[in-house]
Amino acid sequence: MTENIFSLERITYTYQDSAKTVLHDISLDIPNGVITSLLGPNGSGKTTLIDILLGWKKPNTGKVLVKGRDLSSYSRRERSKLISLVPQNEPLQFSFTLLDYVLFGRAPYLPQLGLPGKKDIEIAFEALESVGLTDLHSRSITSLSGGERQLIMLARSLAQQPEILLLDEPTSSLDPGNTEKVLDILQELGKSGLTILFSTHDPSASAHIAEYIIMLSEGKKFLADKSKFILTAENLTNLYGAKLNVTHVDESIIIYRESN
Repeated sequence: MTENIFSLERITYTYQDSAKTVLHDISLDIPNGVITSLLGPNGSGKTTLIDILLGWKKPNTGKVLVKGRDLSSYSRRERSKLISLVPQNEPLQFSFTLLDYVLFGRAPYLPQLGLPGKKDIEIAFEALESVGLTDLHSRSITSLSGGERQLIMLARSLAQQPEILLLDEPTSSLDPGNTEKVLDILQELGKSGLTILFSTHDPSASAHIAEYIIMLSEGKKFLADKSKFILTAENLTNLYGAKLNVTHVDESIIIYRESN
């Protein structure tokens, strides 16, 4: 097992249509087999960085290594077996059942125009069980609540059986109850050794489950370290430009904004 699953070397990315540089000379490592949070304010380049890790965007300069190998050398099918994404949002417009939707995650393992087999269905049910939606497997995805939609997208990604799970702002649109549910599920998945990287602008979400944190600010690496070292009032205040306090209760980190 390699110590770092991703290594980024001097990554820069500029949007051609606007000539706006959104990532500036970023070099960092993402550890293998742990939960890592990509933390920063809105507009700091988190989603663009995730797109680069997926191979969806090609950096203008620099390179991305995955398991010590250049990301560009992986085929699309190889990448799909290795890395899976839970997007921030996805329109669920068609009346697929939850089971059928999760089975889309098995696409990298099927021949062209091939249909899922018994093993694929078993894996899909295991993914539904992981997020607590097994009993709803025959329901239409269009009937799901916001929290359930996030869980079904997670289940589809788990059905890919990836080594690396990427999530883009997985709790940004959820109420506190569903936020805690999603984070608790991710924490349990992390215990299995799955590498998880999730982006968020919420330091409390990072404090809840992340073992390692990468802070981004204005498209640049601000800091990166284990969460117990990096989540300090000084670091968070500098990152967000707002006075934030940090206190420790038992083994939990509580983050709150100082009232006037």
